[in-house]
Amino acid sequence: MREVFKIKTSPAADRENIIQGEKYRITVLTEALIRLEYQEEGKFVDEPTQAVLHRDFPKASYRVLESEEMLEVITDKIHLKYNKKAFSRNGLQIHIRGGISNFHSVWYYGDEVKDLRGTARTLDEADGEIELDHGLMSKFGFAVYDDSKTLLLTEDGWIKTRENGGIDLYFFGYGRDYLGCLKDFYRLCGKTPMIPRFALGNWWSRYYKYTESSYKELMNRFEQENVPFSVAVVDMDWHKVDIDPKYGSGWTGYSWNRDFFPDPKGFMDWLHERGMRITLNVHPAEGVQGHEDQYLAMAKEMGVNYEEEDPVEFDISSQKFLEAYFKYLHHPQEEDGVDFWWLDWQQGTATKVEGLDPLWMLNHYHYLDSGREGKRPMTFSRYAGVGSHRYPVGFSGDTVVTWESLDFQPYFTANASNVGYGWWSHDIGGHMQGYKDDELEGRWVQYGVFSPIMRLHSTCCEFNGKEPWRFKPEIHYMMNDFLRLRHQLIPYLYTMNYRSYQEDQPLVQPMYYQNPFEEEAYHVRNQFWFGSEMIVAPITTKRLPKLNMAKVLVWLPEGLYVDFFTGRVYSGGRKMEMYRDINSIPVLAKAGAIVPMTEEISGKAASKNPSTLEIRVFAGADGVFSMYEDDNETKEYENGVCVFTDMKFCFEAERDGKDGGQKFVIESAKGDLSLIPQKRSYQIEFCACGDCEVEVTSGGIHVPFEKVYDDKKKQLTVSVKEHAVTEELEIAFTSELKVTEPQIEESVFDFLNQAEIAFGEKETIYAVVCKGKNRLSMISELKVAAENEDLFGAVAEILTSYCEA
Repeated sequence: MREVFKIKTSPAADRENIIQGEKYRITVLTEALIRLEYQEEGKFVDEPTQAVLHRDFPKASYRVLESEEMLEVITDKIHLKYNKKAFSRNGLQIHIRGGISNFHSVWYYGDEVKDLRGTARTLDEADGEIELDHGLMSKFGFAVYDDSKTLLLTEDGWIKTRENGGIDLYFFGYGRDYLGCLKDFYRLCGKTPMIPRFALGNWWSRYYKYTESSYKELMNRFEQENVPFSVAVVDMDWHKVDIDPKYGSGWTGYSWNRDFFPDPKGFMDWLHERGMRITLNVHPAEGVQGHEDQYLAMAKEMGVNYEEEDPVEFDISSQKFLEAYFKYLHHPQEEDGVDFWWLDWQQGTATKVEGLDPLWMLNHYHYLDSGREGKRPMTFSRYAGVGSHRYPVGFSGDTVVTWESLDFQPYFTANASNVGYGWWSHDIGGHMQGYKDDELEGRWVQYGVFSPIMRLHSTCCEFNGKEPWRFKPEIHYMMNDFLRLRHQLIPYLYTMNYRSYQEDQPLVQPMYYQNPFEEEAYHVRNQFWFGSEMIVAPITTKRLPKLNMAKVLVWLPEGLYVDFFTGRVYSGGRKMEMYRDINSIPVLAKAGAIVPMTEEISGKAASKNPSTLEIRVFAGADGVFSMYEDDNETKEYENGVCVFTDMKFCFEAERDGKDGGQKFVIESAKGDLSLIPQKRSYQIEFCACGDCEVEVTSGGIHVPFEKVYDDKKKQLTVSVKEHAVTEELEIAFTSELKVTEPQIEESVFDFLNQAEIAFGEKETIYAVVCKGKNRLSMISELKVAAENEDLFGAVAEILTSYCEA
């Protein structure tokens, strides 16, 4: 096998962590992670598996109590009891220490584990919720992963079956330390690699018979509307589909349809010149048939009777086929311009090797092969079980276009983090069947912008395209705005991409990761942390009649939060219903959050480190953020070749002769500065605050700047042009920035003005608000004045959102 297929592993455990008997072996990898093996002949596995790569954890701290009939292993986290016989419910149990649960924190071998679940292989044909596979975490403190059926990885880069059978389990007893559990899972199974910067932009995808000219026309229309895309996905009609039936269905193909694309390389060069990358769809199951351009070379390589045009069978379990598959079918296309492949495997889990899933083989070897020349590897395919996080990006499959499908996706995506799978890509807007609903499409796009990968997609139905101009004007313009926002967020997203790799924290996380002992955190399934700075609560239901608002139940942890779109301020430690018009969803930045953005969103600039930054800073608390940048394209990030730009928003005491007070500081960039522009222009937007005079300096020297205060938005903006990245930039405030939000009367008026309700009811509600009474009195009066619960709820949200700091 080629060197690129020989991955780094460290499968042997420290001998001091092993407790071994004649037929059993227990490895204390950490105080909470226990490997349990039983094999009748005492033959245990020390090779890496498809899921597990590294068992060389440091020496763990544990005690062993042993008698002739019983073995006990005790750590700070678990207490294991084992009768030293074949694993059984009465002979093997593990107690979770720490008082997680009075009754449920004991695992008996063989019992079904009640964990928080993980993810699933696919959402194909899903119309709403589906059952998920087991995960690594549980409210009861433990979960179990069964590695007994996986194949082994050999040193030469291939796979082999387990010869002796037996039981091979991993017990995760982390209590409710979910992030600690994830960190050790990645230590065991391999880190989530970084994806290229271009993957964080918008992807255009559609199952449709595009031609070169129609595709270019579409891209030009998007450019006219200033809607950026960084990835062009070309579905299966790039290749010959309408073929002689003797060659099969045409579902599998590797030869360009020259009637549609007369100059494939020129077409891909054109996309690259626009700053876009291209991926092609492949359904490899039918092998290589006689009509393919590459058939003769493949047939000769595989020893197939090419004179009779015998098909070259797809056999991913054959090394010879695998190498020819890349050599003849993929590498020439990549030389012409294909950047990565969409592996659309839908044909089950069987191969000639028992237990070998062809999807896993495709994911593993395609991902590794894509990095053979030093570029950052990436593939695009369905989930193939535990360990699949090593092969981003995930394709979730063909969902039905319904509100039920949308309502399931935020939970599905966040929950995948429970098996370390952080880079799902959905068919945003839904794929097939279902119905046309402009509002549904709009809400799906809003969710997509705050999901790991933003990829619009649909089936070949003429009426099911996702072009924004197909929808009503309010949806059209909102979609355009949100697609632009996705690209504006790339500096933040790319830093979170690094955080996922370096700190083992997926971009999207369930609320209970940060608040594991808050029961409410488990009941807002569709709400999630989006990186380190923001909480997102997608809207997945229709707007309320007459109010023109949709609502979503939100739970806020303790603290202070600012709505990214509206500027409203919310105190935490509570549940509440939030109401939003079609132009936004609740995206709540924590007080002190710092979110770097950019206006360089189109063309090649979108995939580069920007020379202009728009930095949003949210008042109400101190905050720090370290913006990460690298070359965006290679694996050099693994060697630490990168740049960090630290930012902080804080109140400093006077010291060493320097004035104290509230400041925002952009520190000098640290690292390989050749990777970023030498100078940058900054627009720093301080959100949810009052007006204040500022002083801008660098090394004690005054720096020219512009300051603007927007009283309606309650936003203070400071702009600095072309500042050297090697020099610190400090913005000092003459007084503390007080948390401020839009005026209550104005917000209530705007809501009532657009609501389609009786004028008299509007006037009554607005009069109550304008009386200036305390808020509790207002709410009491409104409860009587509002004729329906949601009308009251929408106004009450405004009245109760403000927190006097």
